[in-house]
Amino acid sequence: MKRIVYVFMGILLFSIILKEDTIAPDIITQTVKYDPDDPAIWINKLDSSKSIVFGTDKGANGAIYAFDLQGRIIKEKTIKDLNRPNNVDVEYDFCINDSTKIDLLAFTERGKKQVRIFSIPDMKPLDQGGFKVFENELDSHFKSPMGLGIYLSRIDGSYYVIVGRKDGPKEGYLYQYKIDTSPLGLDLNLIRKFGNFSGKKEIEAIAIDDEMGMVYYSDETHCVRKYFAEPSYGNEELACFGLDHFKGDNEGIAILPRKNGKGYIIVSNQKNNTFSVFSRTDNRYLKELHLSTLESDGCELVTVALNEEFRNGLFVAMNDQKNFYFYDLKKLDLP
Repeated sequence: MKRIVYVFMGILLFSIILKEDTIAPDIITQTVKYDPDDPAIWINKLDSSKSIVFGTDKGANGAIYAFDLQGRIIKEKTIKDLNRPNNVDVEYDFCINDSTKIDLLAFTERGKKQVRIFSIPDMKPLDQGGFKVFENELDSHFKSPMGLGIYLSRIDGSYYVIVGRKDGPKEGYLYQYKIDTSPLGLDLNLIRKFGNFSGKKEIEAIAIDDEMGMVYYSDETHCVRKYFAEPSYGNEELACFGLDHFKGDNEGIAILPRKNGKGYIIVSNQKNNTFSVFSRTDNRYLKELHLSTLESDGCELVTVALNEEFRNGLFVAMNDQKNFYFYDLKKLDLP
């Protein structure tokens, strides 16, 4: 009798948590070992059905997991034995030399206070074991990288990584490094320090809008901050939005571009188990999305057709059950 009561209570609780307009995933990935966080999507230009979703697993012996579009772990593409990998991003067509272009996978390895860069899809390291970041900081708490995004400049074609951290000063919280070639592969060179911090919690999620030349990052329990990603455009803060729309941590950020600079900024409203949607043009609040993820830290999307399941594009969100959820982008109903 007790078991029947417990089952009934569980069903009742589940029905309360999931609202009628909750959007169910098309695919749920295999589980990771420790603590998933941030996804990135690599589009295979030769065969989009063989595109890869990468996801971080933040254990002391963590990994960057590679998933196919059915949510299955691709063992040969997964990078293991990492010390707390946190955030991950991809970029395309970096000129490694005069005749060779490669796609890049970059991520923070917080436990080693460094950034890693690999080539996709062969998953070869290009960083001689890692690039140390925030080296000039005297306080060791200010040296632990978390958030990361890659920016491809539309001005001069330069590639940059913008890196945030677990803790830091009220100003100059983000460091921007230029990706350069070297005889051994790649190198990172510090270009600027910028970005405000409320001091309330931490800054983890970073998203970059290459087309508009903007960088967004989540100042958790405060707002989403917006700056120019182009270094020559200055360090002035352009917006601090969403202050009244987050129940708890505002974290993962995904940018949904539309024509003529229009589109959406989608932000995980983690403690509310929803995603807040803002205008890409003026950053005003638009609506709340009720996806079926729980306490989602990170999200990412692409707008191109990948396969029959995701012919309208793909939205990926971390779920607090050691996995990631895949949604056909049309389900988000963002015209």
